Amino acid sequence: MSGGLIPILQFSNSGVRGGVEEYILMFLRGFDRRRFRLHYACPPELAKKIHGDVPADVEVVPLYLEWPTQFAAMARFIHILRSRKIEILHSHGFAASQMASPLGWLCRVPLIVESAHGREGWRTGWKAKCYVDRLVGPFVDRYTAASAANADYLVNTKRYPSRKITVIHPGSDLSRFSAPYRPPAGLKESVGFAPDDPLLLVVGRLEAQKGHRVLLDAMPAIRRRFPRVRLVCVGEGSLLGSLESQARALGIENAVRFVGYWPDVRDWLAVADMSVLPSLHEGMPVTPVESLAMGCPVVATAVDGTPEVVINEKTGLTVPAGDSGALAGAIFRLLDSPELGMRLASAGHAWVLEGFSSGRMVERIQNLYMEGRPVPGSRSVTAAGPQLGETRPE
Repeated sequence: MSGGLIPILQFSNSGVRGGVEEYILMFLRGFDRRRFRLHYACPPELAKKIHGDVPADVEVVPLYLEWPTQFAAMARFIHILRSRKIEILHSHGFAASQMASPLGWLCRVPLIVESAHGREGWRTGWKAKCYVDRLVGPFVDRYTAASAANADYLVNTKRYPSRKITVIHPGSDLSRFSAPYRPPAGLKESVGFAPDDPLLLVVGRLEAQKGHRVLLDAMPAIRRRFPRVRLVCVGEGSLLGSLESQARALGIENAVRFVGYWPDVRDWLAVADMSVLPSLHEGMPVTPVESLAMGCPVVATAVDGTPEVVINEKTGLTVPAGDSGALAGAIFRLLDSPELGMRLASAGHAWVLEGFSSGRMVERIQNLYMEGRPVPGSRSVTAAGPQLGETRPE
């Protein structure tokens, strides 16, 4: 590395502000300013959404680059790498890495990192064979996997070498969630619900992966048994219109609210009876971590890294993905027994504070960056560091 600050470029391609984007913002806030100079390239629409939440010393570069036909964007990306003398290029997700990593290699960036944030459920047909991934693989020096399950996917499905992979659980600023918090007055009433209505909360992008459709399918059965139950969905995405149509078709539109992006999810966690994560696939979701840190009981699907946070019957309840009946059954249990929910949430609170803080995540990423001490102009790096150990609560 050079004698001064180490220039890092974080790069993502999503225009939606979701869990991955919050993960990157935590990096940008937490990195050691005595060691690193920070840059973030992302699509222009996301740059607008995160304006004001990015630290003032971070350069944000509006840029979308995903396809080899984007010649102007490629030229601009190369210019950024060279003019800022980037020494560490960190792309988030394969859609970002497939172009960024080869260009980083071309520009002789000393260390190229790709973070895999989950199993890619969108892959079908020839895309499921991961041919392009393996073509790009030689340009990537290190991979971070969001969970042990995610690491298995990278090794067994994508066939990446295990020596390049390090498991680093996404973290959160849990001090914000574990401290006493008072939500705004009249929050339920502001969306047309009564203050004592039981409330289910889903926090996540309105995309197929997150499984909102499955929970909506479960809602009629839930409301037959608990007629006053309401649902709030926090997040934005492409399925808003179709999910609203589904709620109308099921006759539950008066019990469901889609509130879009919400600047402080603690508001809803503080008034929710439980947090529900009906995802069809995940990496390591942040929502249950934050929910448990705040003492909110969790029902989730047992997919990928989720059971590493929501351990069935210990820190929450898990059900098979895509099974609306099983999802309704788990929700019934917590609505029937608030004491069970509080017991699970209390154990989950201790569990996530131990292993899922933003400080721990940032420290492990910084250590990953510093291992091997790549020299500018050199493409030689050492193997990835040790895996994150786990101790499950009894």
